[in-house]
Amino acid sequence: MIAKRMAAKAVVGLALASMAFAQAVGQSGATFEPVTDAMIQQPDPKDWLSWRRTLDSWGYSPLDQIDRANVNQLRLVWARPLNAGSQEGTPLVHDGVLYFPEPGDVIAAIDAKSGDVLWEHRRAVPEDVRQFLTVPDTKRNIAIYGNLIIASSSDDFIYALDARTGEQVWETKILDYKRGAKQSSGPIIADGLAITGRSCEPEGGPDACVITAHDALTGREVWRTSTIARGTDPNSATWGSVPEEKRQQVGAWMIASYDPQLKLVYMGTSVSAPAPKISLAGNDFDYLYHNSTLALDVKTGKIVWHYQHIVDHWDLDHPFPRMLMDEEVAPDPAEVNWINPKIKRGKTYKVLTGVPGKTGVVYTLDRETGEFLWARPTIYQNVVQAIDGKSGRVTVNPATVFTEYGKAALVCPSASGGANYQAPAYSPLTKTLYFPAQNTCAMVSAVAPSPDGAGVYGMAARAQLAPGADGNVGVIHAVNAVTGLTEWTYAQRAGMQSLMTTGGGLVFAGDAGGRFRAMDDRSGAILWEVNLGSSVTGYPATFEVDGHQYLAVSTGRWLSDVFTPELIHGGQNTLYVFALPDAGIGHRGPVKAPIDPAARVTTNDPALDVAPSRNVSDGVFGFAQATAGKAVYETRCAACHGATFTPGPGAPPVQGAAFLANWRGRTMADFVTLVRTTMPPGAGGSLPETEYLAVVAYLLQANGFQPGQSLTGDEATLRGIGFGS
Repeated sequence: MIAKRMAAKAVVGLALASMAFAQAVGQSGATFEPVTDAMIQQPDPKDWLSWRRTLDSWGYSPLDQIDRANVNQLRLVWARPLNAGSQEGTPLVHDGVLYFPEPGDVIAAIDAKSGDVLWEHRRAVPEDVRQFLTVPDTKRNIAIYGNLIIASSSDDFIYALDARTGEQVWETKILDYKRGAKQSSGPIIADGLAITGRSCEPEGGPDACVITAHDALTGREVWRTSTIARGTDPNSATWGSVPEEKRQQVGAWMIASYDPQLKLVYMGTSVSAPAPKISLAGNDFDYLYHNSTLALDVKTGKIVWHYQHIVDHWDLDHPFPRMLMDEEVAPDPAEVNWINPKIKRGKTYKVLTGVPGKTGVVYTLDRETGEFLWARPTIYQNVVQAIDGKSGRVTVNPATVFTEYGKAALVCPSASGGANYQAPAYSPLTKTLYFPAQNTCAMVSAVAPSPDGAGVYGMAARAQLAPGADGNVGVIHAVNAVTGLTEWTYAQRAGMQSLMTTGGGLVFAGDAGGRFRAMDDRSGAILWEVNLGSSVTGYPATFEVDGHQYLAVSTGRWLSDVFTPELIHGGQNTLYVFALPDAGIGHRGPVKAPIDPAARVTTNDPALDVAPSRNVSDGVFGFAQATAGKAVYETRCAACHGATFTPGPGAPPVQGAAFLANWRGRTMADFVTLVRTTMPPGAGGSLPETEYLAVVAYLLQANGFQPGQSLTGDEATLRGIGFGS
């Protein structure tokens, strides 16, 4: 494991907000409020702190300022172009700042009211990454914890940025990107751990197919769990005669849910490769843990229970959101196909529910035990033939299972879904689940292994619309979470994208044709819509700043125009923010008050919990240190910051009025920490401590401060030295 990270005390050293950030953020308050586990688990309605706002993956906000009566007054407040690439981003919002993961490892912090960019971080990505991974630039989400923005990179690192400056704080290598592990989705935060999954292409073998947990403050790996049963795992036998090194492709490429009371993380998995089981050990094995729900102990990563949704021969992945709720379970046999006869009707269960896979089948499980409760289809599907109510065991339709190569079968849905990365939503107001889906099928045949290869999945397919679709690709199914009954459906020609529900009685929905609309959550009636010109590929979010509710949504390129070639739309990556008229248009919030340089910094370490008692003008560095630091600066720093302190493009000033203004009100601990962790570029922490202290001394001298005692690296001493007011 290769890791470059700061020590815990150094992370604490970034606790004060920078002056530039404090002056740019559009709302009151002098410092950044660090995000805690309690805040993530019970988020302020004003914020959007996780992928689906809450760790139960509802995609619901209780904000109700925008409601059924006034939603038709929504208007554009600001828009911002995003980096090129495959765009499926989700905004995070905290304290009036919107953080957005753009394609290609670009993260931006934006004033949520005005759209002004506060900082942008562009991670250097290896030039050859596309030679090893398909579409490596997709970035669905990021996480926030403490003072950090935490993300997964295209080259298989997990890394953290200072939320106020965009500067990298730590990074940890998870896998070698050349070994086929791709991270299109970012982490959730569960009890201080950053939990991530990934897709794993065949060349990575079973080692690439892992879910990992890292300490969110330091980047230290805590555990990694294989999504392929192997070694001493008792389910290793479900792979039959397939040797461990040939077990591959069981990814966890979407985003987990978390129950903080049960301490269980819930993650879904994908198909094996090749998909037809006649190309593995045969059709009589289960190949765990593909197409399953895994319940993992948050502390250890141990699989507490698993449930397999289907033995998959057709690339019908099951990694999509698991929604968690405490709800009565009373499935109605009039519409629910498969029911556990042991259900105690009227009892409130801790359930895990949703459409976890491309089949479009709703599964509801007991999330404490994994016991099957009920299931029903939404879209037309023909692969799940039956589910045993007592055991939850799924029987697949034998007409769709390959028993020979080259013989085609109609398989519904197609490998594009059905359901896919487009996220569903739940509303506690209606107790209804809202699912976006596509009406697709395909004629599919298994391709025999050959020296020329059979493709990753070992299949050939020709897509077509599903029977009864009436030309409509996209559909929303609103399903009651208690009874399983259909509340309403909405179908249209363009494919459907992700959904969000709100306390205003609304379902917000985007589509592949570029329409973004608000619907009545009780009836599906369209109350407002706008044409954004490009497919609405991002996940919507809503938030509140200074008493006004805002709505954010993003566009990109739709990947499945094969079904609707006549729909003309762009592929531009753009972030849009809407609000009611009284919010104003692109209005900056009030400037934050300056940080009090004497303010006490809470570090949770009594030895460091001090107010500055000295100033940089009090002779805090040695003359010999500064002389040595000049040589370090010339060899390590001058290329970016300038031999005469005229910085190159993108490099911050290290001498003069702008430098002093940026650091006024902060401590020497903050400055030393920044130098340690960012110098040299891309190799922070690689120099001896004496050289870091020497270059700091030289920079102080270059800014007119006089020498005195030598500067030491003692954290408490550094924290007692301020830059003045």
